[in-house]
Amino acid sequence: MKAESFHSTDYTPAEDEPFMNERQLEYFRNALLRWKSEILEDSRDTIEGLQDGTRNIPDVADRASEETDRALELRTRDRQRKLVAKIDAALRRIDDGEYGYCEMTGEPISLKRLIARPIATMTLEAQERHERREKVHRDD
Repeated sequence: MKAESFHSTDYTPAEDEPFMNERQLEYFRNALLRWKSEILEDSRDTIEGLQDGTRNIPDVADRASEETDRALELRTRDRQRKLVAKIDAALRRIDDGEYGYCEMTGEPISLKRLIARPIATMTLEAQERHERREKVHRDD
């Protein structure tokens, strides 16, 4: 029953329903799992491409260009690896009943923000305060 009622593709969480009800939690769980799956699939494609792409290029400029492309791809994959860790943390917060609430204030994170960034851990206001403090300390 649970699987049937929550897998509607036209459902979008709304402000006029109870915050982080079962339907919303399932919506965000599915969105996070799809996102993670896409990232992992891209990573597999990259690994295959890097393994298949190893070739001897006689032209130095072409070789340098290919190495730059590979380095950029590896940096992108490293960022995505970190993103997968954040997705896993968001999934744990769903399981723990903490998803959707700001880790700094305990207030609900807006549904708009969560839909745009399902791994968000802070309200927009708390995130802005955090970034301002971080900038001040970084400038010291």
